[in-house]
Amino acid sequence: MLTKRIIPCLDVQNGRVVKNVRFFENHRDAGDPLRLAQAYEAQQADELVFYDITATHEGRSLMLDVAAQVAEQVMMPLTVGGGVNHLSDFRQLLMAGADKISVNSGAVKRPELIREASEHHGAQCVMLSIDAKRRASGQGWTVHVGGGRIDTGLDLIEWAVRGQTLGAGELCLNIMDADGTRAGFALDATRAVARAVDLPVIASGGAGQLTDFRDVLRGGDEGGNADAALAASVFHFGELTVPQVKAYLQAEGIAVRPDWHDLDSSNVQGYTA
Repeated sequence: MLTKRIIPCLDVQNGRVVKNVRFFENHRDAGDPLRLAQAYEAQQADELVFYDITATHEGRSLMLDVAAQVAEQVMMPLTVGGGVNHLSDFRQLLMAGADKISVNSGAVKRPELIREASEHHGAQCVMLSIDAKRRASGQGWTVHVGGGRIDTGLDLIEWAVRGQTLGAGELCLNIMDADGTRAGFALDATRAVARAVDLPVIASGGAGQLTDFRDVLRGGDEGGNADAALAASVFHFGELTVPQVKAYLQAEGIAVRPDWHDLDSSNVQGYTA
């Protein structure tokens, strides 16, 4: 049986974890990246995602120091993104201890980066992260880059399908309209992407209560059909814990991953891919 993943997300700015609403509103400091990473490992999170949320906009280099520090101290799988523009960026982050690399703006600018990274490092290392926003007309969504600042005009579904064709191993979908609102994931957008591709889809943006995780992970015409749910605020500020979410999902009949500490070391690669 396929199982679902629960993934805390740490948005890092100037060495601190922060959380905004819809990317730019109500900025809040959430703490130290390493301390939070250790806390989520203790909670048996399935994976951890780090985003340097202003690296591309500010034209800065990769946050190799943060990646290396966290990778040295925790054992759970790590995904790192922000400012990834070249194949060499993938190599540096993997050498620093990341298990997967998230690419967003760099892939939109030069889509062949996805293929190059997939061929050199394997599709399991390549996560295509997509920031999207509903069109003013209400019909569909467009892809944004530069930390959500630039509307590329690219259609969300078309870009997701192309990302799969180019060799991405996973998609992380963040719907900007829902981000940080705690009003629930964007089920329609997540469902549309999940049905358009054959890749695992991570839903991001909008988690506020236990039912939100259930709704985005369940299948059918009412659910989000996602393979994993990523959240930040509800975990960082103590409203929910990863064990609470997993216990609730199990009670709702949704299979979640077991404690990864218990997995045999020979199966770790297959587990993180």
